[in-house]
Amino acid sequence: MKQAVLSLTILAALNTATAAATTETAPSSTTGAERNSPQQAHQLDEVQVYALPIKQGADDVIAPVSVLAGAALDDAKAGTLGETVAKQPGVQTTYFGPGVGRPVIRGLDGPRVGVLSNGVSSGDVSSVSQDHAVSIEPFLADQIEVLKGPATLLYGSGAIGGVVNVVDGRVPDRLPDRPFSGRAELRGNDAANERTGMARLDLSSGQFVLHADGAYRDTDDYDGPDGKIENSFLTTKSGSIGGAWIGDRGFLGLAVSRFLNHYGNPAEPGDAAEDEAAVTLQLQQTRYDLKGGLNLDAGAIEAVRISTSHTDYRHTEFEGDEIGTVFLSQSNESRVEFVQREVAGWRGAFGLQFLHRDFRAIGEEAFVPPSQTRSYGLFGMEQREWDRLKLDLGARIDRHVSDPSDGAKRSFSPLSLSAGAAFRLAEGWHLNLNLDRAQRAPAEEELFANGPHVATESFEVGLPQANKETSHQVELGLHFHSDFVDAKVSGYVNRFSDYIYLADTGEIQDELPLRQWSQADARFHGFEGEALFKLSEGATGHYDLRVWGDTVRASLDSGGNLPRMAPARFGADLKWSAQAWRASAGVTRYLAQDRPAPFETATDGFTLVNAHLSYTIDSSDNTSWELFADGSNLTNQTARLSTSYIKDKAPLPGRTLAFGVRAFF
Repeated sequence: MKQAVLSLTILAALNTATAAATTETAPSSTTGAERNSPQQAHQLDEVQVYALPIKQGADDVIAPVSVLAGAALDDAKAGTLGETVAKQPGVQTTYFGPGVGRPVIRGLDGPRVGVLSNGVSSGDVSSVSQDHAVSIEPFLADQIEVLKGPATLLYGSGAIGGVVNVVDGRVPDRLPDRPFSGRAELRGNDAANERTGMARLDLSSGQFVLHADGAYRDTDDYDGPDGKIENSFLTTKSGSIGGAWIGDRGFLGLAVSRFLNHYGNPAEPGDAAEDEAAVTLQLQQTRYDLKGGLNLDAGAIEAVRISTSHTDYRHTEFEGDEIGTVFLSQSNESRVEFVQREVAGWRGAFGLQFLHRDFRAIGEEAFVPPSQTRSYGLFGMEQREWDRLKLDLGARIDRHVSDPSDGAKRSFSPLSLSAGAAFRLAEGWHLNLNLDRAQRAPAEEELFANGPHVATESFEVGLPQANKETSHQVELGLHFHSDFVDAKVSGYVNRFSDYIYLADTGEIQDELPLRQWSQADARFHGFEGEALFKLSEGATGHYDLRVWGDTVRASLDSGGNLPRMAPARFGADLKWSAQAWRASAGVTRYLAQDRPAPFETATDGFTLVNAHLSYTIDSSDNTSWELFADGSNLTNQTARLSTSYIKDKAPLPGRTLAFGVRAFF
């Protein structure tokens, strides 16, 4: 209660300060960081995709992409990045408790999905194990971009399945509309006694912009449909401070951020009667980012952009008060992009990327040896438009070296190629075709694992002789836009050569199930689509209906199912808004996943019902307050995700009611 009173006092003080602030504006583009009201956020018609070197609106990108921004992002924000994006078609999440969830894109997860912070990798080790949290706070995001399908062209071999890029403006790259702006939020829920608060400030003086943000989340063990899920608590603290000089021709800025996470492992709650301690985890990361951009007046190069980051990461697993395993990682990543002016109708970009990571796991249960990873990449893309046709071409080559402390060094040279075409069939109708050939170097855990992996309750054995993984994907999409409906549907086939997967052998080693990293040819295929119907607009408000769905099927060419595949889903959301009010109700149906891999349990189907209500108060020209209430899993369904290692022990939370207030200033 004292924390809530203190936070409300701070918000009131911010409101008073905002009302007294001047309203001078500087030339700039409106971004999610600069919106100062929920209404403005709801009217974002054109959302720019920052993950692409050639900046484009989401509707202009040929490759499959979805963007969460504005009110849609506010409504979707959750405790993990995976859960935040999990209602996008083709995207689901892993689940290792309320604080751990990584995106799953079209059935692919782990090292195949790149998680980026402002276009640079997150620097954590969340891809090594499903119990490792992503070191990004979704509540501080301005927008979240999901690039579905192979994104190796831009971000290297770790993105063969796609990319999730979180844009948070920690290094400002443009002058804000006002000298002082920001937003803040307080929320809580009844299922886990959640207490969450966040705040963001952007201040400018002349050509200098200062950014600061912070977030705090604290929850108890959450309530499942049939009772408390022990050892599922979570405490997260994160924040950053950054600044940039922004001139007429470019910018240069620096940011420092800190992420702290302490959470329990619901799969290992301990047993006092057996003198068995609960397993908890603590994560600490410090990150330094340097970014810059220069616009050139003449010549073939239009602009140059640079970004470099350094991360220090520490992840400690405790068994009671005793340290079990410590994961340490230091990484340096640099990227430079050159944007080309139009030449003979072609626009493009090319660049270089460098990554060096020093990874160590210390302790009796360290199942991956210390290793160093070095990666160098050269990429380029070209784009041209005709009257009814738009064409994208791209290529990338990498050199990837993994050097373990107690084994032979492995080197790989992945090559990725892509071609995309968009054809305007008629007014409002577009047909998209994407062809991708992508390669991925095996990750360290896939190559060198050899030992007990307590989090997944298995003994993992790597595949030191693993080859590059190669994907050939064909995707066909149809888009339709009119005054009444915006709709898109796509189907894809993805053939993998030497697909790497973790197979349960059915054997026991050191009293744990033996799982072996294996390699074989595989085939993925699926469909996804969504449609937004603008039902009515009048004196009673705006009514919109969104329907969506996705399905993916994955199997080995030799026969048999791949493990932890996402189930098919479909859903509908009805939304209403009128003046200061917004409300929505949604239903999502998950079908049963009854095609498990050998020695894997099936999951039943379930239906999740959610609702949202909010009311906006405009207290001044530049300040708005939004009071909101959210309900999730309102029918208290037992929901187990087939993508989760702990699905049999920890279902999703039961009926949950959340309340909060947001301030935009």
